[in-house]
Formats: sequence, C-alpha cells, structure tokens
Amino acid sequence: MSTPKPNSRSAPAPSRIRALVVDDSALARQMVARALRSDPLIEIVGTAGDPYEARERILELKPDVLTLDVEMPRMDGISFLKILMKHHPVPVVIVSTFTQAGSEKAYEALEAGAVEVLGKPTSSAEARDFAIQLLQKVKSAAAARLRPALVNRDASLQEPIDAAPDRRQVILLGASTGGTEALKEVLIRLPKGLPPICIVQHIPAYISKQFASRLNDVCAMEVREAQDHEFLQTGVVLVAPGGYHMALRRTMGSYQVRLEQTAPVNYQRPSVDVLFESAAKCVGRHAIAALLTGMGKDGAAGLLKLRDAGAMTLAQDEESCVVFGMPKAAIELGAARRVLSLDDIAGAILHSLRKREVAT
Repeated sequence: MSTPKPNSRSAPAPSRIRALVVDDSALARQMVARALRSDPLIEIVGTAGDPYEARERILELKPDVLTLDVEMPRMDGISFLKILMKHHPVPVVIVSTFTQAGSEKAYEALEAGAVEVLGKPTSSAEARDFAIQLLQKVKSAAAARLRPALVNRDASLQEPIDAAPDRRQVILLGASTGGTEALKEVLIRLPKGLPPICIVQHIPAYISKQFASRLNDVCAMEVREAQDHEFLQTGVVLVAPGGYHMALRRTMGSYQVRLEQTAPVNYQRPSVDVLFESAAKCVGRHAIAALLTGMGKDGAAGLLKLRDAGAMTLAQDEESCVVFGMPKAAIELGAARRVLSLDDIAGAILHSLRKREVAT
C-alpha cells in the first residue's frame, strides 16, 4: 500500500508573533523570554537592556510586540513608551514590579498607550501563573489596533438628566484589552443623576483602585471600587476590584453587590459574564448593558442572557475597538441589539434611559 502524499493545498501555518523583550535586568529578560518561548506561536527576535538599545532593535528587527519594564537606567519605560507611541507605534505589554505605590505608574502606562500591564512574579509559586498571563497578554497585544490617545473632556459640561431615574434600572459595562481608555470615553460623556453603573474591566488588583480614582477625577459621577455587600446608588459608578468577581442580587427592594474570589471564568477574575449573568436574573429588562473592546469571549454569553431577559444590549463595533474579540463573540451569538462605534455608546445609553422613562 502506497503512503498518501501530503496535501500541498493545506492551510499555511499561522505567522508567529515577533516579540522584543526590553528590561535592564538580564535575569528578568531570561524569565520573560523563557515564558514566551514556551508557545510555538511566539518568536523572540531580540532583547534590549535599555530604551536606547531598544530603539535600535525596533528599527532593525521590526517586532510585532514589545515587553517593556518601567524602571530602567538612562530613560524610564513610561518616557520611552510616550516617545514610541508618537514616532513608531508598536503594541507594548508593560512587565514590571508593581507595588501599591507603583500602581500609578502602571495606570500611567495604559494612558500612555500600553496595551496591557503585568506584574513580575515575586515568588516561584507565582511564576507559572505569570507565564500563562504573559502569553495571553502578548497575544492580545499582537491583535490590538493601536489608537491615538483620547482627549479628556470637561465632565462639568455634561447636562444632568431631567427626570429622577427609575430605581429598577442599572447600567452595566464590560471590557478588557483597550478598555481602560474606552470606558473613560464612555463615562466622560455621561451626566450626573443616572441610575447606578457597574463596571467589570479585566485589570490586575494593583491597578483597579487607581483606575477607579482616575475615572472619578474626569467624570461627572462618583467612581470608586466596589465593596462587598454595598447597595447600588443613583449617580455612583462601581468598578470591580481586580481579583474579585462582582455579582448583583436583589434584596430589600435594592440591588446589592457581592464580591467573590471563586474560580476564574473565561480565564478572568473579575469576569464580565459573572456580572452580566447575575444582572440578567435580578435586573432583567431594566438593565442597559454594553460590551466593549477586549480579547476573548468573556461577556458574550452574559450579554445574550440579558437580551433574552429583555435588557437593552449594546456591542462596540470592530472599527473603534482596540481588539474586536469580546464584542465580536457577542454579535455572533446574536446578543447585541445594537452594534455601535465607541463614540455612540454613551448616547445610546442615554437614549435608552429616556425611552424607558417614557414607557414607564
């Protein structure tokens, strides 16, 4: 019996992601490179010990993604990132040591154009989880569409809503890669006096508090991290703390937050699906939910449950997404009643609120 010949028309192998590792520590460069080499879809094209060396490597090697430390000699990573985004944009994953004091630098990196941030492991027990997260974040960055930095608007220019909000209503927002800036763009367009807003953004624990604080600085509403067992309030935006799922339940005529450190869902904790699915049960048709930019499919199934419960469901369109993963998954499920540009999400939320006021 003759051996069949290989099919010459078989699909070509997917192109590998070309990564450049930038860190002043040789040990850190080895750790990052070793983690990335464990995935056959990622190729380490080079390393650099500081931003000046990195600049030459970028021009020579044309990497798809950079991993970049923050604290480095000659020029810090944030300053280099700002120059890079202005003159030679490349998707960047910040890989650095983030303490509570360093969380501001981590969020500053996201504002400056970094696609993802990841803290270096502080023990051997954290190393395996670090490697898994690094691979996910590098792949997410490789798929990202780099966008110019958003210009903050003066939240005081937003007109308060005319009527008192329906106490049954809740606004739900979910996002991942590119979401910190996308969520800011939505929230700064919303006025005071809206129903409670709950946000799940895939974000590490060392950044979520800083993220909520920065949103609070630029938004008309109060924005803060959610606390376990607190009740939702009109005009208050609650952000799920990093490392905790956030769910809602109906009790004593109000909605109450539950924070849990149960297993990750869709590889994420917090998970958008956990929030959306809990809201589908207790808020139902009184919810308005939007799924924004992000890698993967988290939130898609939950958005479908919300739509089936009668909620208004929105998804960000491909053109305005940094990564069209989560919204795409939701659209393919038929979960989104409307697919909109990021610029139109806030207006759609307000329009839906006014329509529901009239209907009520």
